[in-house]
Amino acid sequence: MTISVVLADDQPLVRAGLRMVISDAPDIEIAGEAGTGAEAVQLARDLEPDVVVMDIRMPVMDGIEATRRIKTGAGQVGVVMLTTFDEDENVYAALRAGASGFLVKDTALEEILAAIRVVAAGDALLAPGVTRRLIAQFTSRETAPEPPRWKVEGITDRELEVLILIGRGMSNSEIAAHLYISMATTKSHVARLLTKLNARDRVQLAIAAHEARIVPPSA
Repeated sequence: MTISVVLADDQPLVRAGLRMVISDAPDIEIAGEAGTGAEAVQLARDLEPDVVVMDIRMPVMDGIEATRRIKTGAGQVGVVMLTTFDEDENVYAALRAGASGFLVKDTALEEILAAIRVVAAGDALLAPGVTRRLIAQFTSRETAPEPPRWKVEGITDRELEVLILIGRGMSNSEIAAHLYISMATTKSHVARLLTKLNARDRVQLAIAAHEARIVPPSA
């Protein structure tokens, strides 16, 4: 199955570079390109791609608002955010808007392709470690950027342990090894957490864990 992608970046050279990389992948195709957030929203509605690779900083409508509108109107479309700096304060807002992860623009080419495949499969890109650092950074402030949307209630002690480890950025295999449980059991715990907390993906679970203050800020 071929993964369809929309590239959204106001810099033609950046789009050209991404297009060149992605075009070489046999399982990924470029469905369209946008130079503004508004164009990205329209293309997402018209083309219904699997993934939108979205720059955070764009004219007319920034990537955060564009992501929010895409996820509201075409929720099945995955969004991977692009940013120039891994300390960009807008990244946390982008994750809350519905992005399934982000990459800095100098990320290795193979990691960009891997990110597109992960998000197209319905998962969230919580790695590389910069994502988990940003989640911890912005949820550990004295005043949260926005009121918490999740209440960590009605989960078992084991599910709580799994949620804490997700908040620390661990993958399923890392969680399984840490808790001495099988991968199948780990996946079951994650699936139940998604349902109980009404979270879209692992990124939202990680945000929920930090907003609930169950993960130490230094984790």
